[in-house]
This record gives sequence, C-alpha cells and structure tokens, in this order.
Amino acid sequence: MIQPQWKPEFESRLRRQADDLKWLFCEIYHNDLSAYDDLIAMLYRQWQARPEDLKTLDRQREDEPRWYRDRGLVGMRLDVAAFAGTLKGLQGKLDYLAECGVSFLYLMPLLETAGEPGRSAVSDYGKVQPALGAMKDLARLAQKCHQKGMSLGLDFVLNHTSDRHEWARRAKAGEKEYQDRYFFYDSWELPNAYEQTMPQELPLAAPGNFTWCQEAGKAVMTTFYPDQWDLNYMNPVVFREMAEAMLHLCNQGIDIIRLDAVPFIWKALGTSCRNLRQVHTLVRMLRMVSEIVCPAVLLLGDATADYFQGMAYFGTAEKPECHLMDQAATMAAVWHTVATRDARLLGHHVERLFSLPREFTFLQYLRSQDDVDWQLDFGYLGQFGTQENSHKRYLNDYLSGKWPGSTARGELSNDDPRLNSARLCGRTASLCGLEAARASGDTAALARAVRLDILLHALLFTLSGVPVLCSGDEIGQENDPDYRLDPARKEDRRNLHRGKMDWKKAALRADLNTPEGQLFSAVSRLQALRSQYSAFDCDARSCVLNPGNDHILAIGRSGRGEQILALFNFSSDAQIAWIKDLSLYTDLFTGATIDAGAVTVQGYGFRWLLHKEDA
Repeated sequence: MIQPQWKPEFESRLRRQADDLKWLFCEIYHNDLSAYDDLIAMLYRQWQARPEDLKTLDRQREDEPRWYRDRGLVGMRLDVAAFAGTLKGLQGKLDYLAECGVSFLYLMPLLETAGEPGRSAVSDYGKVQPALGAMKDLARLAQKCHQKGMSLGLDFVLNHTSDRHEWARRAKAGEKEYQDRYFFYDSWELPNAYEQTMPQELPLAAPGNFTWCQEAGKAVMTTFYPDQWDLNYMNPVVFREMAEAMLHLCNQGIDIIRLDAVPFIWKALGTSCRNLRQVHTLVRMLRMVSEIVCPAVLLLGDATADYFQGMAYFGTAEKPECHLMDQAATMAAVWHTVATRDARLLGHHVERLFSLPREFTFLQYLRSQDDVDWQLDFGYLGQFGTQENSHKRYLNDYLSGKWPGSTARGELSNDDPRLNSARLCGRTASLCGLEAARASGDTAALARAVRLDILLHALLFTLSGVPVLCSGDEIGQENDPDYRLDPARKEDRRNLHRGKMDWKKAALRADLNTPEGQLFSAVSRLQALRSQYSAFDCDARSCVLNPGNDHILAIGRSGRGEQILALFNFSSDAQIAWIKDLSLYTDLFTGATIDAGAVTVQGYGFRWLLHKEDA
C-alpha cells in the first residue's frame, strides 16, 4: 500500500517492516485489511508530526543502534513532584543531574490520572497531571535533556484505562463502539467462567477480576482495581489508538517507553490471561511501529513478576520485541543479602543473569519507587534448610528494625499475617543503618552504614546493564516518616521512601566530612571508573567466582585485555576472599598491587581490582 505522497524516509522504513507487520496484524485481527490500512495511515500521520530535531536523532541512533548499551549510561528514577515540583522545575535541576553523572531520566508516572493516588489509572494519554504542567512542558524538558545528552523515559500503561477516560465515560453512556474497547458482559455467566482459570492479582485490596458497572448495567473486566478497566486488544481499534497514544508521547521527545502491565493485555477464556502468545505478537508489532515512526525510541519491558519468564519479551534476534527489561529480582536478592550477610543466594541469582545472552540488557537498581517483593529462589535456599514463610518473616523483621541488633529502618506494606505477603518499604540509606546511627549519635555505626551503602552502589555499577539510581540515594537521603501526617498519603506505606528531595542534604555533597559528601563522592568515582574500563562493557564476559567465604560475593569481568575482580563483603567484620588466580591485580581505589590468592576486604567493604593482560 505505497502511497505517492509518502516521503522516501518513511517509505523505506515501512518497506523493511511491512511484510512482517501485515502478516502479524492480519493473523491476530483475522485479515481485517481495512483496519491495517487505518494503522498505516496513522503511522504516516505520526511520522509527519514528528519534530525535525527528533527525526535527526532517529537517524543518529539508526547509525548507532547499540547506543543504550554504552557502559557510561547511568539512569536515575525520580518523581517530578517530589524532586522539583513541576516539569518546569525539573528543567532547572538538569545541571544537578548532570553533576550526578545521569544520562537517562526515568520519570515516575505523570500522565493525567483519576481515582486513588498512586494507582497509575490514566484518564488521558495526551495530557500530563495538571499540577505538574502541560504536555508542552514535557516536550520542552525532553528538548533540554537532549541538549545535555540525556534521554527521557516514561511509563505507558497498556492494560487498562481509568474508568474516567473518555472511552470509559462513553461506554458508561451505552455507546457500543466504546463498550467494545473493554470487556463488557450482560450477566455474570462469562465473568464467572473467566474466574475459574484467571488468578486474582490483588486478592486483598481488590478481589475478583470483574466489577459491576451500574451506569451501563453490565459487568466489566477489572484485573487490578475496580476503577481500572481492562482494554480489549482483540479489537484492532484499541491497538491502533493505543499505538497512536504511544507515538504521540514519543513525538514529545520521550526516548524510552516502559510497557507497563504488558503480560496482561491479551485475554482468552479458559486461560490464566497472563503472558499469552498473542501478547508477544502485540509487543512485536509495537516494536515495528516504533521503528517505522521513531527509531530513536526504546521499548522497556516489565519482567518484575517473574523475570526469567519475562526474558521472552526480548524476543529473538530475527523477531525482536523489547530493547530493555525492567526486573526487580536483583533488588530483592540484594536486600536479602544485607539481612542475612550470606552472599550465596545473591551469587546464585547473579550467575543466572550472567548465563543469559549478553544482548539482553537490564535496568539494575537497589531501590525503586515501589516496595520490595520477596521474589527469591526459595528452591535454592531450601538446600540450606531455609523455609519460605519463616524466612520472609525474618527478612521483614530485620529490615524493619524489629530484629534484635538490627539498625535497618524500613516499614512493611501489604502486611497480612495469614498470607505472609508483606513487602518492604524504605530508602537505601535508612535500610543500611544511617537513620538509626544518626538517631543514636554512634559515629562508628554511621561509618559502617556509609560503607554498606557505598558497597551496594559498587555492586550496582559492577552488574551488566544500565545502573539506575533512585533520586536521593546519591546523598544518602533517609526515610520520610511525615507521610503519616498527610491524610492523602498515610495509607500507602510506599510514601515512606517517596518523600520530597532534600535539597539541604544535596548542598552538602561537596563536604567529605559528611555522609552526604562521602556518598556523593563515592558514587561519582564509581561512575567514572565504570566508564573508563572495557571490562564493564555490557558485552564483557562475566562470571561469579567462588571466594571460599559465604560473606563475600566475587564477580569476574573481562573484555579487551582487561580483567576486573570485584569483591563485596556483606559482613561487618573484615573477611578474606580466596581466589584461585595467580595474576597480579591493581586496586582501582588505592593503586596498590595485590595477589588475588588471598584478598582482605574490610567489613561492609568492597574492592575493584584490575589486571591487564598486556601487563
């Protein structure tokens, strides 16, 4: 369907994708060629609307398709309101972010929402939350970011809209065209049939997968919350309209689109309605759509529920889906290790990650804006006699400071003793003990907490992928207990680590006599060293080594004639790592020459050791 008015650039990109795109579209939408033509016409409109500066960026990144795998890329996850108040305010903080070494900003959900705070129920994909500004402010922010060499990432919720979205309002009013964009049923017969095989995602907070819509007199599918209506992707109009909404955001300058709740987007009676084959078809089509209109843009998949199952969302070399994957399992393994001081599970987890194809690129982080769900390999832990229920209770007790001697200061969310489902909230510094040490005035404990915090960041920069800081961690910002005083925030424990950025602490970042200065300096140096050595490349060979000491995690990385030996001691006491290696290494922080056969690592300390083959 080549049109004479099409520009050669668009036509060339479409030709590369057209055969596969048409095949997949017609397969999933039963040869609806009219709907396919509507999709292609929409793609051309969005390509025409794309600003010239972004089209220039498209061409640059087409020439450097692996730009996002650069070892110098560092992200930061932040909430615009908490960090800077508004999108315009965030523009004024870009110099600070550049000083932090950040080259990728991952903004927490900011599209217009309706309903309960924090639920990400989008009511308009074309608007940002009024308190943060307007869509033109987002476009201007993206432009400023690009001028500073920064990329911008944003969540895009695929599975559902708010029940106050225009489509939902018209569906409530009885318009069948809009009811067909959701799952509406005149009686409970089919909803009850779905419930036989469809798990409940939130059995306590929002039991069941359907809600009765009083206005329409029908039941509607609501996998998450009653005010979040599942979209019906069996309707080709839904795919086209959601793809257009995504491309519109890309045309504002968004570089990375996180496909939120993607495993849920295809429903079939008699199945779990999770991770079905058709989901991969839809994600594959979104990848092709973006490569036609805006090839500078990356798709970020969400594998937080089951990251090894989620690996399928990378697709294959011939049929790629997502460029990047977001997975929270590393975060859970890290905090397990802090609480137990036993690095074996973390080593097992990291070894599994290293065993995956090197092309797989992950976001790596210590903390997110969400809570820590204990997604641990309890099958592996079982060989040491660890029982899942009692171990989860121990982890939560230790990291919330209830365990004798613990200096961690977290809080629990979703705490139901019957289900043992509690998750952990808290900022990195508070979980490492800074908050407790300050309160007690114990200078030795404060020094230990700072060392542990730096150790965790060193681990973050050692792993393959894109390291992502949580805003405030770079200066050791602690928990915000005042959230309990705000009626709108007190019910969500995650607000403990979602407080406003402490700019008074940030002002101390140059003072090495303060924890803020020590942490900021350490994180900056870690970033600089990571960008300097080829052994930290995403394509470098990586493995977990046996240090002969359960308190120590040992990682080896090698590439282009360089070998990095990274050692992390999760004990508060000095430990020795025994490595079967006759090479001599240089400590990247002290410059000392070290025999790797027996390396002492101070309590809550780490070492980055370098060996060059030509030496």
